[in-house]
Amino acid sequence: MTRWVAFAGITLAVLSLLLVVARASQAMVTRPHGGKRSPGSVNGDGHLDAVEADVRPGEEPSPAASTVEGGRLRSPPELFANVAVSQALFAGLLVAGILLTDVPWSALGVSADAISTGLPGVAVGIGLGVAVALANAVAAGLADAFGTDPSRDLRELLAPETRRGWLVLLSVVLPLVAGFEELLFRAALIGGFAAGFGLSPWLLAVLSSVAFAAGHGAQGGPGVVVTGLLGLALAVAFVLTGSLLVVVLAHYVVNTVEFVVGEGLGWRPFE
Repeated sequence: MTRWVAFAGITLAVLSLLLVVARASQAMVTRPHGGKRSPGSVNGDGHLDAVEADVRPGEEPSPAASTVEGGRLRSPPELFANVAVSQALFAGLLVAGILLTDVPWSALGVSADAISTGLPGVAVGIGLGVAVALANAVAAGLADAFGTDPSRDLRELLAPETRRGWLVLLSVVLPLVAGFEELLFRAALIGGFAAGFGLSPWLLAVLSSVAFAAGHGAQGGPGVVVTGLLGLALAVAFVLTGSLLVVVLAHYVVNTVEFVVGEGLGWRPFE
């Protein structure tokens, strides 16, 4: 017998933990008002500070920004490990909650249907991801052109400096992020709550998108708005297809395009 109340409690607990962590990380990436980004300066809490960097004439700060923990510079590989471990931990807690409460996976968008486990789901997910990535690139590019794209700082913070770093980012970190966030924000908060409590999936789509945006506060105001719209697009796709596979793939494609095009290739269409 499915224990829906316990499932809801576990899901909301994981969401709360994620939002607390997201809130604590907001200070990591800030843009100084009217000045250059300062990837190397930190405050007493070990977070990135919004002060001007001491850059020599003709030099630019490294795009692979670092944070400091206990006075020690942290490199992108260490940040990858931190993101991967935290996302894996949250995902493990949520999956354990799903198994312990006997929630049917079909309610979470995992079934024998082709759209859920077959090539049609793969094709729809990739196609949706490409379409959303294009829209996201335009929005981010316009924000960046006006100097209001804090998500660019976040990408630079995580941008790898080596081929191995890119391999880890694309094959481990981004899949973990896409898988966990879709399992929480779309499968559990929409599919699970709709099946267990008879709530409107469209109402849940809106509410989950607000929570999704709140969990990305490190991207600043414009980034939160864009992320909220991205979450809403993924939520609509989940409601229409009932497929977790579709939204996980779409989410992964969006993040991958954002990193590869923006940081790997350095494409700035509006500069």
